[in-house]
Amino acid sequence: MDDKKTVLVVGAGPAGLTAAYELLKHAGNRFNVILVEENRQVGGLSKTLYYKGNRIDLGGHRFFSKSSAVNKLWEELLPMQGAPSWDDRKLERTIPLSPNGPDPENTDDVMLYRNRVSRIYFLRKFFDYPISIKWQTFANMGLARTIRSGIGYLASVFHKRPVRSLEDFYINRFGKPLYAMFFEGYTEKLWGVHPSRIAPDWGAQRVKELSLMGALLNALTKPFRKKDARVETSLIESFSYPKHGPGQLWETMAERIREMGGTLYTETRFVSAVRGGERNGPITGIVVEDAGQNRRTLPCDYLISSMPISDLFAGTPGLSEKASKAALALPYRDFMTVGLLVRRLEIRNTTSRRTIGNIVPDCWIYIQENDVKIGRLQIFNNWSPYMVADPENTVWMGLEFFCREGDSMWTMKDADFIRMATSELVKLGIIREDSVLDSICAREKKAYPAYFGTYDQMDDIRAALDAVPNLYCIGRNGQHRYNNMDHSMLTGMEAARLISEGSNDRSHLWQINAEESYHEEGSSV
Repeated sequence: MDDKKTVLVVGAGPAGLTAAYELLKHAGNRFNVILVEENRQVGGLSKTLYYKGNRIDLGGHRFFSKSSAVNKLWEELLPMQGAPSWDDRKLERTIPLSPNGPDPENTDDVMLYRNRVSRIYFLRKFFDYPISIKWQTFANMGLARTIRSGIGYLASVFHKRPVRSLEDFYINRFGKPLYAMFFEGYTEKLWGVHPSRIAPDWGAQRVKELSLMGALLNALTKPFRKKDARVETSLIESFSYPKHGPGQLWETMAERIREMGGTLYTETRFVSAVRGGERNGPITGIVVEDAGQNRRTLPCDYLISSMPISDLFAGTPGLSEKASKAALALPYRDFMTVGLLVRRLEIRNTTSRRTIGNIVPDCWIYIQENDVKIGRLQIFNNWSPYMVADPENTVWMGLEFFCREGDSMWTMKDADFIRMATSELVKLGIIREDSVLDSICAREKKAYPAYFGTYDQMDDIRAALDAVPNLYCIGRNGQHRYNNMDHSMLTGMEAARLISEGSNDRSHLWQINAEESYHEEGSSV
């Protein structure tokens, strides 16, 4: 007779998969673990799409963390390379190699060492991201903008605004002219509302370490720093990356979960939760629906949820009416990307970094121009040469747009959206229309939990969820927090620890990333 407790995990993204993996690895003799994933593919927003030999990383995911537990888990699943990758060999680049590590030319189960290059495209010119203190920055800005920016920054140093919004946060950090140039328009593209209407929490969480003073100190101290000296996370110069994109790691983890006895149901969506007899009783199971619209109830002793909080409230009876009203109205931003295969780029590589085909070396390019809708451009050749079927003769890009499910962009036909996206790159001078070889369009719902609307009632929402004794909310959507991938993993690890120890004190679970000193990209998503 099986006397194991059953843990149900809703959502097989980084948080949910990590929770299941950790439970099975450390307490598999005491728990049956079942994952339920609505999509066919695991990985959530970190999955990798495959199209005719080319791969798309939805949103871009750098593997960099200050958590030793996270780094250890990544290495456990995909060890760091011990030999140069294809492009490293071709360009004769010297990179750090792991002793006895795998050769990426001979195996797929490997993590690559990659250089971090991200820049801002503004005024049809490139600016370093984060903004660097050097002559080229001032030359690109022009004398008048440079003077205004300097005066504005000094004003922000001596006269701080009360921080009531994200706009206040940015202006206090960078000054009003730099805020207007490099943050205001991009932030409104990302969230669909002006920064003056967004809570400052997002800036405190995502841009905590980013500042002009930090950039200046980094530039001044760089020649004298030891190789392993601490650098502000927004200024990291390298990161790890799976050979075939982030989805490869989550697919590997899913396979390990199965090998350890876990069960994973894909194309199976959460419909509702079943509660115990009393009003605040535990969740005793969930009703799920498969691809054939067949419904059944899966019993459980514990429920770990990484689904959007609004969906959880919609399907869970007995929660506070006030909290439910706020949770159902929580705002999200949705995401669309166009994979575009081209023969070449029209923008030139004027950096000292050598690349295959001499393309620009950027992983990401933030599009700061206000006359286009595109928010960011990924160049997958630079993330990993193995993401591209023919990296020597083609450039494979991801054109990223932020929208709302049901709006004019979301409801466009794929062909029309691809045509619009392509025309924007032509307008920006990045490609020629006759250079396009192939394309694909993809959509992702509830990609980014937003910090406006009923977000200011999150304390009430959290209290209602914590009133359910066996419910553990994790991950970006499970906590309605703009987590980095490693922070989502840490919430999964913490939930697994609490369940293994029989604790329902979820106070620290909700504080992961809210109190940590590490926060990665400033405007990145």
